[in-house]
Amino acid sequence: MKRERGAKQTVLIKRISKGICGVCLILALALALTSLPVGAMPTENGAESDLGLDCKSAILIEASTGKVLYEQNTDEALPPASVTKVMTLLLVMEAIEAGKIKYSDTVRASANACSMGGSQIFLEENEEMSVEDLIKSVVIASANDAAVALAEYVAGTEEAFVKQMNEKARALGMKNTNFENTNGLDDTAKNHFTSARDIAIMSRELIKYPKITEYSSIWMDSIRNGEFGLTNTNRLVRFYKGATGLKTGSTSKAGFCISATAERDGMSLICVIMGAPSRDVRNAAATSLLDYGFANYCIYKTEKKDFADIPVSKGCAPTVDAECSEFSAVMKKSDSGEVKMTVDLPERLTAPIEKGEVVGEVMFSTGETELGRVEIVANESVDGMSFGNMILAILGKCALIM
Repeated sequence: MKRERGAKQTVLIKRISKGICGVCLILALALALTSLPVGAMPTENGAESDLGLDCKSAILIEASTGKVLYEQNTDEALPPASVTKVMTLLLVMEAIEAGKIKYSDTVRASANACSMGGSQIFLEENEEMSVEDLIKSVVIASANDAAVALAEYVAGTEEAFVKQMNEKARALGMKNTNFENTNGLDDTAKNHFTSARDIAIMSRELIKYPKITEYSSIWMDSIRNGEFGLTNTNRLVRFYKGATGLKTGSTSKAGFCISATAERDGMSLICVIMGAPSRDVRNAAATSLLDYGFANYCIYKTEKKDFADIPVSKGCAPTVDAECSEFSAVMKKSDSGEVKMTVDLPERLTAPIEKGEVVGEVMFSTGETELGRVEIVANESVDGMSFGNMILAILGKCALIM
């Protein structure tokens, strides 16, 4: 009886042990799943965002194409702090490009501009400063007072400028954005937000102006004839290889944010981090994301290609020349040696043909993945062979015989 009772107890203990192991396994799996970054989701390429970035949202895109290489909770509307100034600077640069204002223009600071707190260059009411120095102050030192002074100079009032900011956001397809001010101060703002994707969109537009990255890649500079020093708020510019900018921001509501740009080997990346708990964590997350992009992706490029002497039927000329423009695409480095170019061009074209008319296309692919296509267009026009043209052609031949 004692042996039988002991055997039953042993079986019971084994069953309990197995049950405990099963519960532990379930708990371990649950913990592993919940430890993924909040809002983690697949990228365009189907790779899961598993970099473990300690932030509320993030995105990495290639600048020339806008291709998304990595994303994490990219569309949540969040306070952006001073990254707001990306849009402010974009509108200022557009005003310069349109000839509405010039770099050399003198701006007089208003009482409103001088009342801004936070990062600033301590403008005094009625102090005069050039547009160029104000832009430099916004880009390098994130000066809130300089941002407002520029906005007022471009649009008359800050309110009118903010309206333009929101109009531009809609025009760019920024679906999760609303601006209430020009600098990102959010102590009293109630409806001032954007998303990581939207920041990447406006950052991509801003860096089309070389003057911006010229300033945003500067570590230290000065204004007021060297009397006031400017130090870049973006430490990546000093410590990350290839860093070119772009804009940092932090408030108690927004946490620590950055739109970071960098270029290596002909590829330019834009990385956005929002809602990091500290400056160091933000910078580390941006570094990890940029490293990921440069380690795994590259730009595939081809030069312009000519297609000469394409036969033409029923035309005043027997042949026509055509060309396709240069092509570039982002691709994984592991696939960079396997690009296939497929030309779709008829052996013979039929007149009439207009200069610039699409006559074919070139497709680029790697494996089963299409990288993109470029059109083949005619370099010249070829008229159709009308009855009058036929007579002229016959007369021309007769004249040659005679």
